[in-house]
Amino acid sequence: MDKEEILLQTEIIRNRYNRRARFYDWMDRMIPESVRQNAITQAVGSVLEVGVGTGKNLSLYRPNCEVTGIDFSPAMLAKARQKVHLAKVPVTLMEMDAQHMSFPDGTFDTVVATCVFCSVPDPVQGLREVRRVCKANGKIVLLEHVRSDQPLLGWLMDVLNPVFLRLIGSNINRRTVENVRAAGIEIQQVQDVDGKIVKLIEARP
Repeated sequence: MDKEEILLQTEIIRNRYNRRARFYDWMDRMIPESVRQNAITQAVGSVLEVGVGTGKNLSLYRPNCEVTGIDFSPAMLAKARQKVHLAKVPVTLMEMDAQHMSFPDGTFDTVVATCVFCSVPDPVQGLREVRRVCKANGKIVLLEHVRSDQPLLGWLMDVLNPVFLRLIGSNINRRTVENVRAAGIEIQQVQDVDGKIVKLIEARP
């Protein structure tokens, strides 16, 4: 996609998430709490949560963290602000596009995202930004659903993807592990945590 198309898609998806904010917590149950907790408790120090959404993860951060959460949807952020009191750590929430972050290079000890890069219009650009704002000795933790490697299921996900994208703003056939590598991020470990379509990616910038 060229720059103008990415901007258009970003606005379309932002509007979809604004509309979904009221019932997003119900939809977000697709990720088991234990799986989510395993990802979030890996965070340490100054943490950036990309795509903080309605703040589902905020209560899971350990006391050794200070969290900045960003999202491009004002309606989702409004929901997240209602959950800040549940956090055991300092939390700052900001409206920001993951594809164009305003933070200086090497700002954060840990960058976390859960089910985010299925909806970012240019996922490789967003992941390059993740790499840029993470400290050189920091860590990147991504919990993402991806396209199945099973031929029939992968084909079905490709066929159904336009429907899911239009209805909820998420792609169900993203090859996120490949996108992480394309962004120049060094993958240390990939775990299958829900069959083979949800993966926990641990990486370094």
